[in-house]
Amino acid sequence: MPPRADWIFAFRTTVVGLLALAIAYALGLEQPQWAMMTVYIVSQPVAGMVLAKGLFRLAGTLIGALASVAMVKLTGSEHLFFLGLLAAWIGLCTFVASTLRNPEAYGAVLAGYTAAIIGLPAFDNPHLVNELAIARCIEIMLGIVCAGLASRFLLPQLARDVLVERAGASLRDIARYGAGAIGGTAKAELDARYQRLIVDIEALAGMRAYARLEAPSLVTHGRMARHTIGHMLSAISAVHTLLAHASAPDSSWRPLLNRIKTMLEGIAQGDWLTQDVRPWLRQIEEFCREAEAMRGAPLQPHEDRAAAAARITLLIEFLTAIRQVLEGLAALRLRAPDPPGQWKLPALAIDRDYEVAAVNAIRAAIATTIVTAYWIATRWADLAGAAVMVAVMSSLFATMPNPLRSAWDFLKGTAYSVPFAFLVGQLMLPHLPGLPWLLALIGLVLLPAALGMANPRFTPIATAFAINFLLFLNPRQPMVAEPWLFLNAAIAVLGGGLLSLAVFAVVLPRRPQSVVERVVEAFRADLTRLCLHERLPKPSAFESLAYDRINQLMAPLERVGSKGQYVLDGSLAAVTMGLEILRLRRFLREGQIEPDHAAAVSEMLVRLARLLAIRIPHAKLLRDMIGSLRELAAEIVKETSPNAHLQAAASLRVIALALEDHPLYF
Repeated sequence: MPPRADWIFAFRTTVVGLLALAIAYALGLEQPQWAMMTVYIVSQPVAGMVLAKGLFRLAGTLIGALASVAMVKLTGSEHLFFLGLLAAWIGLCTFVASTLRNPEAYGAVLAGYTAAIIGLPAFDNPHLVNELAIARCIEIMLGIVCAGLASRFLLPQLARDVLVERAGASLRDIARYGAGAIGGTAKAELDARYQRLIVDIEALAGMRAYARLEAPSLVTHGRMARHTIGHMLSAISAVHTLLAHASAPDSSWRPLLNRIKTMLEGIAQGDWLTQDVRPWLRQIEEFCREAEAMRGAPLQPHEDRAAAAARITLLIEFLTAIRQVLEGLAALRLRAPDPPGQWKLPALAIDRDYEVAAVNAIRAAIATTIVTAYWIATRWADLAGAAVMVAVMSSLFATMPNPLRSAWDFLKGTAYSVPFAFLVGQLMLPHLPGLPWLLALIGLVLLPAALGMANPRFTPIATAFAINFLLFLNPRQPMVAEPWLFLNAAIAVLGGGLLSLAVFAVVLPRRPQSVVERVVEAFRADLTRLCLHERLPKPSAFESLAYDRINQLMAPLERVGSKGQYVLDGSLAAVTMGLEILRLRRFLREGQIEPDHAAAVSEMLVRLARLLAIRIPHAKLLRDMIGSLRELAAEIVKETSPNAHLQAAASLRVIALALEDHPLYF
């Protein structure tokens, strides 16, 4: 049985869609189904997501409409010129969308295929292009306004509330992860928790954009969410790196660790929708003071001074990150007017792959060129529907992790809608005239579709079903049975969908292996830059970019077989290595390492960069590098070494360990 929230979403979407359709009829709009289609396209369970999708759909529609008017006016009767301009425009919009993330990417995609939706029907009738553009914009604006108002004021589920709830769940998971690392939980289980946390926190980053759109007063929530998410990434990085330093005995600080573990277990049990964070903040401050005091404390004879210094630093970094997460979560929950002035917001970066974006653009342009050229040559009227379908699918799904699978799901939903649209539009409505019957039958079909849209498992197919049911139905008053026209239109649209599938499968296909190799090369290039470049990024910027890449790896890694696990493990090790390189570079920049040792560390980083720049694995060079790193670490550790020297030695050891454990990756 679907949960209550799904039923609310389904009834709200269906009722509002029917209302938009009725208003469109009352206003005498040319194609009123576009108003209801827009409601189903932009409807999401969370209000902020509806507002974001609607806002960028409106922007994309307006830009696409202006582009279509310009192209039609500019080309006149020059068929090939129009074809080239349209293909280039869709390719450009697909390129831009591929470098952005939701919801901005959606606006870029809309700008592309809206030009096809308006420009193709107006191509032979350029005097109608202004009228068509204005009509489409009004119909779509009507749907956006109806969906946005309903999602915000009719039993709303607010992105702010979802953000706080999910952030609290992520905090509990981080606390369990930290407690497990301290308590000696098996490495395989810790690695699985780490990977889940990456996915969950990256999803939180997406929800952050939606909360800001729900009301002007919530703009500060975006900054507070950024604060919270950035420090969540720092917390899991600190724990993961701490595990790399955990091989040495730790008897001197075991009592402190046990108390921290107890505190983390308490945080993992907390209800962060209501719980006061102040007692936890006081405990964390106390533990940080105790850890600082341990820096100069005498160690047991068998204990490793460098490893101990590194672990204390990482523990303090972890506790500090947890404190920042608690403060950010409290501010989000209490709707504080603005982040405290002392907060330094972490940088949140995303991966932009311009090579993949160019491939997506070329593929979309080729697909559009093929079908529009055939349409211009044959002048089959219904082929315009196929051209629009190709433009939509080749641009919309190009940015998906698995474009072929996404396009196939969309085509299935489209095919499922054909018999229902035929039954309602060709067999029933011609004999049941009047707007009430039209609204009743449409609502009867689309209510289950909206219920399916609320379930992530069925969202792609159910959304395609709802949109294309209205497209094939083409509601108007009075409804007339025209089965041959209906079948022609259905065949053209389904044919366009099949052509899009063929294009994704044949024209520059996205292979999981190539995606994996690209991300691995990007990590190696990042590590090389960290070793050599004068300008250092913030650790939070490196972390967020690295975790964004790893999140993108999850889907293709499932399809590359046994190689996937070693790539994932190597990528996680690359995050740890990058943070240790940044630590070394910071010590060098701040002059915390003696000149002789500083020169040796700098030379070692240059050697590491050269090794990472070699694309073909070289076993001897790798062994020599690992040995040199460990020798240098041993050399700079002395009885009187300052804390920075001890931490630098530990960082060199961790880098050597990463290279040793993942030779095929590095």
